[in-house]
Amino acid sequence: MKDIADDIPALLHQMGEAARQAAVTLAQASAGQKTAALEAAADTLWSRRAEIVEANARDMEFGREKGLTDAMLDRLALDEDRIAGIVASLRAIAAQDDPVGRVLAEWDRPNGLNIRRVATPLGVVGVIYESRPNVTADAGALCLKAGNAVILRGGSESFHSSGAIHAAMVEGLRAAGLPEDAIQLVPTRARAAVQAMLTAVEHIDVIVPRGGKGLVGLVQREARVPVFAHLEGIVHIYVDASADPKMAKTVVLNAKTRRTGICGSAECLLVHRDIAETLGQDLCDMLMDGGVEVRAQGMRGTVAATEDDWGTEFLDMKIAAKPVDNVEDAIAHIRRYGSNHTDCILADDPAPVQAFFDGLDSAILMHNASTQFADGGEFGMGAEIGIATGKMHARGPVGAEQLCSFKYLVTADGATRA
Repeated sequence: MKDIADDIPALLHQMGEAARQAAVTLAQASAGQKTAALEAAADTLWSRRAEIVEANARDMEFGREKGLTDAMLDRLALDEDRIAGIVASLRAIAAQDDPVGRVLAEWDRPNGLNIRRVATPLGVVGVIYESRPNVTADAGALCLKAGNAVILRGGSESFHSSGAIHAAMVEGLRAAGLPEDAIQLVPTRARAAVQAMLTAVEHIDVIVPRGGKGLVGLVQREARVPVFAHLEGIVHIYVDASADPKMAKTVVLNAKTRRTGICGSAECLLVHRDIAETLGQDLCDMLMDGGVEVRAQGMRGTVAATEDDWGTEFLDMKIAAKPVDNVEDAIAHIRRYGSNHTDCILADDPAPVQAFFDGLDSAILMHNASTQFADGGEFGMGAEIGIATGKMHARGPVGAEQLCSFKYLVTADGATRA
């Protein structure tokens, strides 16, 4: 029997054609149908949680054999609590207002035209992601809510987990009478499938890469399909001289150590020079006591920082740290080394906060909050398909609303143009 991987172009063509047909149906599906599909998927996912945990155990073994770091294994791992989180996200997305058909703007013209700008599905979305199997549910659900068909290509490490989750999503579609091809998962680990998706301009309307710098760079270099860029999270925290010390310690520890393998994890700590020897050193000591390797310049750390440490996404129990002269110096450092993902200021004085917000153009800017909140679920979107760091169409957490385009509906009463 011929292996799937032997003819990837034919496989992607078949999936693309099916997705196009499904997208036509989804664009006209009722809000009730989409909600029912997501609720049924959530029910199925929970009822099959033991199967999903078993599939995940196979992936974890595969990941350990590949030599994944502890942080990467944490991204991959599923247990009952995490499956409950996925189920909750599905239900949250189901409960949201339907984004399709929203009137975004309406106006009348002196020429007799009434014009409405109305939200409409993008069509077919391709999602290429690494490690995290929950993306299978999040991306599938958000695309469905926005009336889009989706082709998912998960990471090789999460192959079995993603397959089990995808099967539950298909059950939801079936229960609601929606086309099963609305949510498809590429059924092979073959890398050629990624390349085939990136060039499938006749079948896919937009590609969303979700993963490390290597994956995103590949997609941006090779894609002929438009891309929502989800770049690496080189996340900075600047601690101003006016910051409350107790609050700063709590936020910095959470931002770095809650989960080190997610894109909202803090990677660089900048401290106002006036407090570098006091609060700044206390923060470094606290992080080291918590098992973090602090690569420091101008403060005592685990090791001395090098130029390569600035602008590095560690995704591990590591952080770079240094003093800066003031908020302007912090802004200059972030502009040079940041990735326009998420950056935070800890301060009680409103003046540096305003300067920070005005001086940076990151997709997410925070004040006195852990950067681990850089997440669509925490923003009230139910989940996210990624955090877009580009400036076209979608920016920041990409939820169902951001997965819509728009069209103009123009009506008149026999209007003619002079």
